[in-house]
Amino acid sequence: MASVSESADSAHTKKPSDSAFKQQKLPAWQPILTAGTVLPTFFVIGIAFIPVGIGLLYFSDEVREHIIDYTNCNKINETTGNETGQTCMDWLKTNKTPAATCHCKIKFSLKENFDNRVFMYYGLTNFYQNHRRYVKSRDDNQLLGNLAPTPAHDCMPFDYSSENNNVKKPIAPCGAIANSMFNDVLSLSESSGNGYQPVTLLNTGIAWDSDKNIKFRNPPGDNLTKAFDGFARPKAWKKDIWDLDPSNPDNNGFQNEDLIVWMRTAALPTFRKLYRRIERTLEKGDYLLTVEYNYDVSTFDGSKQMILSTTSLLGGKNPFLGIAYIVVGVICLVLGIALLLIHIKCGKSTSEMINVNPRTPYQ
Repeated sequence: MASVSESADSAHTKKPSDSAFKQQKLPAWQPILTAGTVLPTFFVIGIAFIPVGIGLLYFSDEVREHIIDYTNCNKINETTGNETGQTCMDWLKTNKTPAATCHCKIKFSLKENFDNRVFMYYGLTNFYQNHRRYVKSRDDNQLLGNLAPTPAHDCMPFDYSSENNNVKKPIAPCGAIANSMFNDVLSLSESSGNGYQPVTLLNTGIAWDSDKNIKFRNPPGDNLTKAFDGFARPKAWKKDIWDLDPSNPDNNGFQNEDLIVWMRTAALPTFRKLYRRIERTLEKGDYLLTVEYNYDVSTFDGSKQMILSTTSLLGGKNPFLGIAYIVVGVICLVLGIALLLIHIKCGKSTSEMINVNPRTPYQ
């Protein structure tokens, strides 16, 4: 019986196999950090990073931007076209009906030409799209065009809408993200001899191709009105899902690009999202921004901006990256020079170190 027990113990032993890898006998290499290897590294990083940072700053400065905060713009009288002295934000607080709409106009000037392609963004502050429950509040299967009478549980409480006779209808698109979609209407006009002429704003080509072609699909069928029959629009929306862009039938439903842009949540509470494209140069001069003010930011103490921006070879305006490269390069150069001086003044050669200790293993 003892031999059987010993054989069982040996069969279940935890001893690793006798291999070079498991016994940690593989040959190893460990760098020896000396002045001859460390100092050149500092100088190479410093010399390489500073020109790169200067180049990044140059391209960032080439980008032209004009930002208008229209959070507290004054409501205009629809009949006379004059300002009423009341802000649209205050007016919306006292007019909560779905049909309530405020209009305001802001005149501004561009001091220099915005060459080639110009992009119009809307910006929001203090809006936490990165909140965990907010990010999860969507139904990706529904956004792929698979309409079901039961929305995803994550959409609660924006999953059903009570309408006539308290009959509940599933919401499409459901969830907090879709329900809070930005719905201000921005238009731009430029000064001319006969007043102001509208600038053509393109509302397609603003979403990522991967989003529009992979993540969002309309329900099967040619008639979106019929496809969404039996579904309610989100509670905060003024338009139906099939009528978001009456001028372009291909830009409706789940493949509406304004919806797709909004559904890509921002990482920070202050963000901007692409709103329109302008495929021509904006000459310096006077312009007029007309706003259909629908989006109430007073509920989260936020603000709204309209941003006109050009691009460079590296994209939009981002001075931080260039500054970061320059700072790191300067720090490396300063450290390299300081360590070089210390090494020249206090450093000892290998032979000197051997002579100090005659019992060194090198002898």
